[in-house]
Amino acid sequence: MKSASPRESAPRAAGIDLALRWCIVLAVPAALAALFVWCGGWLSPRLSAPRIVSAFEARTAPHPGFRRNHAKGICVAGYFDSNGAGQALSRASVFGRGRYPFVGRFSMPGGDPGADDSTAAVRSLALRIALPHGEDWRLAMNSVPIFPARTPQALFGQLTADPAKMQAFFDTHPDARAFNRFLDEHPPSSGFDNATYYGISTFSMTDAHRVQRFVRWDVTPDHPYRAVESREQRDPDFLSYDLLTQLASGPLRWHLMLNVALPGDPLDDSTRQWASSPRRQRIDAGTVVVESARTQIDGPCRDIVFDPTILPDGIAPSADPLLAARSSTYRVSFERRSQEEAAARANEH
Repeated sequence: MKSASPRESAPRAAGIDLALRWCIVLAVPAALAALFVWCGGWLSPRLSAPRIVSAFEARTAPHPGFRRNHAKGICVAGYFDSNGAGQALSRASVFGRGRYPFVGRFSMPGGDPGADDSTAAVRSLALRIALPHGEDWRLAMNSVPIFPARTPQALFGQLTADPAKMQAFFDTHPDARAFNRFLDEHPPSSGFDNATYYGISTFSMTDAHRVQRFVRWDVTPDHPYRAVESREQRDPDFLSYDLLTQLASGPLRWHLMLNVALPGDPLDDSTRQWASSPRRQRIDAGTVVVESARTQIDGPCRDIVFDPTILPDGIAPSADPLLAARSSTYRVSFERRSQEEAAARANEH
């Protein structure tokens, strides 16, 4: 057999080299996409986002058209007044000095939109901040700085455990006990206005010099914390009623605080709180200003998916397995309630 000449083999070798380079280039995003899907539980034969959403549904009577968790809430609107200090950690446009409008939602956990506010031990705040160039930043925060489950599998186990099995679950999941202990030691706030809201998970921030740091954030209120009292809980809707009353007198404000990880801080575990330390860099990046509120039935927050993995350039998710799982379950919940609303409209005609 005649061997190829050097002149003939050179283009062939160049073609093979080019093909290999393209394989490498295309393999990286494909691997990242597969990792994201796997973290969301879509490739597991045992657990998937639809199963988690169904587990939330099973905890209450059906409420078509509502979120499967945090079903009771109220829409808010306002702006984030960035002071520019956040640029020390991230190149994200949200940290450039200026005002960025948002739509948000205060809520309480649970799948019943008619639940009594006195049953809520946790307050929640979600925001979608509109940014230049079509970007937005979505934040989903709770008034407790930790989560009761380390992984999607642990969350599913807690959701599906009946009273007889719940003690066994706590015995094998000390992270859930830590969450309950925090609730015992920190009574819920008297209103939405005086709670601190925590991002819970760790995120990566990259500055203009491509320096990467890991960060957790919280928003701290101007109004001082006050524990809820029994007399306030006589009104089953006191949280929303008090919020509307306060906004009638003027805007409410919180400060967005960025907390930088120290060596030894857990970066992929939402069940473990970062220790307070005078060495920790803590930056006040600006003010979250809530100006108005509307009911969620027809308010601007109704159809927003507050997916915490929708982030501007300069902020990225950490390896926390709950982040991808939250993203996928939020989407499934939205799809189901959207289909229910469409079916209801069709029946009306």
